[in-house]
Amino acid sequence: MSKDIGVDPRNKAGGIAGDQHEFVSITVAEQLFGIPVLQVQDVLGPQRITRIPLAPPEVAGSLNLRGRIVTAIDLRTRLRLPPLPEGQNGMSVVVDHGGELYSVMVDAVGEVLSLDTGMAERNPATLDPIWRDVSGGIFRLDKTLLIVLDVARVLDFSARAEAA
Repeated sequence: MSKDIGVDPRNKAGGIAGDQHEFVSITVAEQLFGIPVLQVQDVLGPQRITRIPLAPPEVAGSLNLRGRIVTAIDLRTRLRLPPLPEGQNGMSVVVDHGGELYSVMVDAVGEVLSLDTGMAERNPATLDPIWRDVSGGIFRLDKTLLIVLDVARVLDFSARAEAA
């Protein structure tokens, strides 16, 4: 099973019927996202985060995960959303990217969703360009849209730096 849902341009459905992709569902600003389950290493509650001087704004800091230093990325800041309201605690999803661990700070973590690859679609043209920049495609669910989070793109701040 491939980690990337990449939609084949020759096939609007994007895959072979019966193929399944599993995602850890997360919520940010009431929007449902999915992180490929094979990239998720851990799910954490609120953590003590140490600021890193001169880091990009998306880098909330670092945290200690069982003796390992992990860079914490604030997904709300990355998506140019306001911070979580005072008094609300978010969660962190620890992902592996290139052998390094990163903590992606989100509002909430839901269940693991197993979705048919044939339901995958390209990003709609109406999706905010900032969100499109971190999306690997979408799935239309019963009452909502699941945006597949492309972890590599979330961690790539060069596009943001060029736009600034």
